[in-house]
Amino acid sequence: MWEYNEKVKKYFTDPPNVGRVEDADGVGEAGSLACGDALTLSFKLDDDGKIADARFQTFGCASAIASSAALTEMLKGKSVEEAEKLTNKDIAEFLGGLPQEKMHCSVMGEQALQAAIRNYRGQEPLPQEEGEVVCQCFGVTDQEIRRVALENNLHTREEITNYTKAGGGCESCHGAIEDILAELWETEGAGQAPQVSIPSARPKKLTNIQKMKLIEETLEREVRPALKADGGDIEFIDLEGDKVMVSLRGTCSSCAASQATLGQFVQAKLREFVSEDLVVQEVKP
Repeated sequence: MWEYNEKVKKYFTDPPNVGRVEDADGVGEAGSLACGDALTLSFKLDDDGKIADARFQTFGCASAIASSAALTEMLKGKSVEEAEKLTNKDIAEFLGGLPQEKMHCSVMGEQALQAAIRNYRGQEPLPQEEGEVVCQCFGVTDQEIRRVALENNLHTREEITNYTKAGGGCESCHGAIEDILAELWETEGAGQAPQVSIPSARPKKLTNIQKMKLIEETLEREVRPALKADGGDIEFIDLEGDKVMVSLRGTCSSCAASQATLGQFVQAKLREFVSEDLVVQEVKP
């Protein structure tokens, strides 16, 4: 019997926001019935762009139900950009902690949220994680194991099982999981970036409004933190066709390498996450 705290018990026995939002702005799914846990998350925005309602439908254990219910409560009142920053760790912390053996339930919540946000933005669902299937019981690939290990600082096979279920069935993949972890952290320790394939978030087609919104979100998520770390900043000014006009702020505005920053960093990020046709142009204050 798992040791659940009182908050987890409350969200399991009396979960809020069960069901599906009518005329939802975003709907996402994660997990599968074949693996024993499945979640559908839906949300709707108000006129101010904040999440006014979020609901869930789940098939799973107490942790899956509690994690899903907690996530819907956490989403209310947040913008999509704020919601996008939520992680499985945030879900577990909101609940006051989950048994380590049940952390995969919070991971499922994060995956469903990201899928719902992609749906809201008009983006296609991410394809099944690329790579070689390591755990045949639960369909977990080597790339997923590497990604989850890096995101959550996991070093043992038991931790991987807790977060992904890999190795929790017939156990024949235990050796392969341990080999992946040994290679991953040996590479990390040697100062080399581990090779983890992350599918591009760029959708195929966007309206002009969607494109502007995604540009703003990409700048906020992918660009601004790096610039601010060096005392700089960036402001999105306007969009004309595929021409993105921005203004550099702070130390970036007078930096000799500003044009390289715009071309090799800002433009590259926008082409990766928005459209490969975008061209960034600086607008001087």
